[in-house]
Amino acid sequence: MHTVAVLALDHVIPFDLSVPIETFGRTRLPDGRDAYRVVVCAPSPGEEVATGAFTLRAPYGLDALRTADTVVVPGTATPLAPLPAPVREALREVAARGTRIASICTGAFPLAATGLLDGLRATTHWAAAALLAETYPAVEVDPDVLHVDNGQFLTSAGAAAGLDLCLHLVRRDYGSAVAADAARLSVMPLEREGGQAQFIVAPWPATPRGAELEPLFAWLEAHLDEEVTVERMARQAGTSTRTLIRHFKEQTGTTPLRWLHRARVRRGQHLLETTGYSVERIAGQVGFGSAGAFRERFKRTTGVSPQGYRRAFGGAGAA
Repeated sequence: MHTVAVLALDHVIPFDLSVPIETFGRTRLPDGRDAYRVVVCAPSPGEEVATGAFTLRAPYGLDALRTADTVVVPGTATPLAPLPAPVREALREVAARGTRIASICTGAFPLAATGLLDGLRATTHWAAAALLAETYPAVEVDPDVLHVDNGQFLTSAGAAAGLDLCLHLVRRDYGSAVAADAARLSVMPLEREGGQAQFIVAPWPATPRGAELEPLFAWLEAHLDEEVTVERMARQAGTSTRTLIRHFKEQTGTTPLRWLHRARVRRGQHLLETTGYSVERIAGQVGFGSAGAFRERFKRTTGVSPQGYRRAFGGAGAA
């Protein structure tokens, strides 16, 4: 069983601490078995850790990091606080062994303090991104993404982005079906809008319930494999192209064609995850004129090629 150690440092943010505990702790495999064992540790076992609203007593110390497959460092309310030397040494030790380490929100600060993020791209809460870049200039800080996956080291933005990161890890470990089930338990979409970072999956475009264009959204999703122009959309909606563009912007925050491209990429992601279809066949099924056009749009949207995405997230049906 995959063991996740959640490291509670002083002034840990309760929400950031609870996200990995709940997400990994509730994830189940298709046969009903637990997917993860979750342990909470502090710099020393039984140590009281302040959270602001309350204190907690972690049952494990730093030794728990050495037996973990993944270590999660939640955010703290005091990101510039000096990192205790034993914590720094323990994180560097397990990193040298190949342990995967992820940070949530301002947890990027203690992780960066170890030097493990030097030369790597990373993110944190947008409000702390400039401070992270200033404090650790060897880290390439990207404030515009939900999370960054460097393989062994991962970082996420603040608040709900920690949940995005945890679901991303579940998907890496056990595939899309298990991750989708974990997302449903969290009442959370498996993917959200968040920029074009590595392995940030394009969500279905916004389709607000009760919106005037809701029937058009449903029609578009059913006709993604066909040639669809703005003029055809306008005819389907019974309006002029100018009015359609204005309503699209008001109701989705984007243009009709951008919405359509994102919907097609998302359908392509689903087919790459669940089928063994060739890229050429998928390109046709999602409405791209050629495999080349599909590859270009897919990489522009997701940050990876279709084949790279399949290697990362393809399930049994995509073998």
